[in-house]
Amino acid sequence: MTYDIKEIMNFLPHRYPFIMIDRILEIVPDEKIIALKNVTMNEPFFQGHFPGTPIMPGVLIVEAMAQAGGVFAYTLLSKIEEGSVIYFMGMDKVKFRKPVVPGDQLILEVKILQKRSKTIKMSGIATVDKKLVAEAELLATFGDKL
Repeated sequence: MTYDIKEIMNFLPHRYPFIMIDRILEIVPDEKIIALKNVTMNEPFFQGHFPGTPIMPGVLIVEAMAQAGGVFAYTLLSKIEEGSVIYFMGMDKVKFRKPVVPGDQLILEVKILQKRSKTIKMSGIATVDKKLVAEAELLATFGDKL
């Protein structure tokens, strides 16, 4: 299974400038999702992070992992209540290894560690050119829209 940005927006409530994934490259049911984020100089955060040395903020790399995990979570659950949304609950074991800069293609791989009725624990890695740039464990839950 692959999804383009239009299909991703059917799963996620995020919109520009906060949608952080451009394409789902692969979903292996009950195992993993692989997503792509094209990092471009016209991203709004590069204006201030950092002038002259643009680096993608680490928290946005984790957010991209979480959004990929959110799409994956929707595909895992057989019954999702109408109008429910996935909320990012927490992160653990977050490490940043290398900077992500304009022109990079960020590949996000998220796997399930544990799932319960409304809670999912996932592990995520982010790579650029097959080199690890970040990793984290993520926790999410299903809930009602605010």
